[in-house]
Amino acid sequence: MYDLLIIGVRTVFLYVLVLIILRVMGKREVGELSVIDVVVFVIIAEVVAIALESPDKKISHTILPMLVLLGIQLLTSYISLKSKKFRDLVDGDPTVIIENGVIQEKEMRKQRYNMDDLFQQLREQQIGSVREVSYAYLEPSGNLSVFKHDQTQPVLALISDGVIQSRHLEIIGKSERWLVDELRELGVNDAEQVFYCSYEDEVLHFQLKEEYQ
Repeated sequence: MYDLLIIGVRTVFLYVLVLIILRVMGKREVGELSVIDVVVFVIIAEVVAIALESPDKKISHTILPMLVLLGIQLLTSYISLKSKKFRDLVDGDPTVIIENGVIQEKEMRKQRYNMDDLFQQLREQQIGSVREVSYAYLEPSGNLSVFKHDQTQPVLALISDGVIQSRHLEIIGKSERWLVDELRELGVNDAEQVFYCSYEDEVLHFQLKEEYQ
């Protein structure tokens, strides 16, 4: 009877603690969770399960790992905010799966993304034919972002957090040298000073980082 009481109290306590931890971690949809988020959630769930299965163990042995995991998640979130390279390393980058109605077989194999998954996600967005699609991006979250020919086309970041996005330049048929020269004509001598840069309607748009404004 005593063990049942302990388990009941721990369940309520850990329920509240997990809610607090998730609130501190921030609001995100399940499909938007990063790899680190998923790992943290899985380990927290395992720690909580062990605590409920072993009422004889000190509750502090459960609280400490959960707080450590919270600290890890907050630290990695901060690093991700400051470093584009770290984000790409942890979460990856969007992948072009369809370009101008043509399925990119090589990219699909690289991402281990099969045709059934592709057509299911196209149907979920009421896309009847691949030929309707100008671009489809497989996001790091696993979601498929689809743009039709008659819609506003996606604008790719050529520079993000001071890092030149070479793959995006290739997609629009431009080179890093072209980008650097264009920025110099606009008075920017170092791409690392640029927070965000895009190429829209044959015009280069950019925003400097706060310390360079």
